[in-house]
Amino acid sequence: MTPPDLRLWQHELEQELKAILSYWQRYAPDPVNGGFYGTVGYDNQPRPNAEKGVVLNSRILWTFSAAARHTGHYEQYLPTAKRAFDYLDAHFRDRQYGGVYWMVDAKGQVGSSPGTDDSKQLYGQAFAVYGLSEYYRVTKHEPALAFAQEVYRAMVKHAFDTDPARKGGYFEGFARDWGPARQYAISRKDNGESKTMNTHLHILEAYVSLLRVWPDAGLKTEVRGLLNNFLGQIINPRTHRMILFQGDNWETRRPGISYGHDIEASWLLLEAAEVLHEADLLTRVRKESVLMARAALSGVDPDGGMNYEYEGPDEDKPTQSRELKAAHWNRERSWWVMAEAMVGFMNAFQLTKEPRFLEQSAASWAYTKKHLLDLKNGEWFMGVDPAGQVRGSTKISPWKCPYHNGRACIEMSERIGKLIDK
Repeated sequence: MTPPDLRLWQHELEQELKAILSYWQRYAPDPVNGGFYGTVGYDNQPRPNAEKGVVLNSRILWTFSAAARHTGHYEQYLPTAKRAFDYLDAHFRDRQYGGVYWMVDAKGQVGSSPGTDDSKQLYGQAFAVYGLSEYYRVTKHEPALAFAQEVYRAMVKHAFDTDPARKGGYFEGFARDWGPARQYAISRKDNGESKTMNTHLHILEAYVSLLRVWPDAGLKTEVRGLLNNFLGQIINPRTHRMILFQGDNWETRRPGISYGHDIEASWLLLEAAEVLHEADLLTRVRKESVLMARAALSGVDPDGGMNYEYEGPDEDKPTQSRELKAAHWNRERSWWVMAEAMVGFMNAFQLTKEPRFLEQSAASWAYTKKHLLDLKNGEWFMGVDPAGQVRGSTKISPWKCPYHNGRACIEMSERIGKLIDK
């Protein structure tokens, strides 16, 4: 493969970042009820009565805060970040029990309709901390830092597993008053899936974001503990893939492989170790980061697309038939998976200088340009199948947000800039 033109690649990413941000500023704000629409379709038409999720609101907060910091265009992007902060503070913040609600209605109220949810899902708490920390980083708005610290302390107080025999970690979800949850948002409570790699990964990135602006000793201990959980309990030492769903004692509750999360974790774990500045831990994480990226390559097809996940028994067992394996593949090429693949493989190239990683990062962007960018209506499709047929129906939803693709553009532009400087 011909080495990519780094300057052209960087230029394309900067232009795409502008396009993503412009789309969200045009189509996401809810002029009637405030905040942002909970759902907008591929036709760019909002669903005015759709519920609004804390994950979407927090990811908008993070993205526009990070974009303002990255571009220096504060007047252009900070008003959208402030809109997200104000709405999070006014409508998602639980001033009685602490933490943030999972889902409010279109008017910002909780408990008013069956679609709302006042539970304390740790995944949602993490993204609130993530967005608030980044907003404080760029604005130095003290109430944002205080809000982030409040949510963090509630997470540690109520959700951290204090039983030393179970080696820490965070439980998945709770009721509004931090009592037992009716259900979990990310995993199956009835299957005992009380600890998940997904929630722990986003708790880690949130705590790292907070640590950058608040170097608290207790927070450092939490970040160190989470990294050790990944190295000791979540990452399979044989396959260098993460165990997706675990119980109280980190026992595997459901098999499977999430290629997107594995490649995403490969660079987020390293980011956390770099912020801690602990040499031994950094060495261990660097090694594991590369091994995880190598393992994730098995999820990539020759066309450059990365498959979503494998939901069956151990994929690596040689006795398993090809037909059985095929029955468990989810081969959708999701917008967020392709975004994280671009960053994760670039990170592996920066660590190893192996051309294959740079080639796959470039191939991920090439695939994204060809199949996922909606050149007519803007933003990215949710995904495509292996034949390139568009999947999904929403550009904006509780899960479809500007965070993965916006962050990938920022990360990649900065990483390519370092390669150009060298």
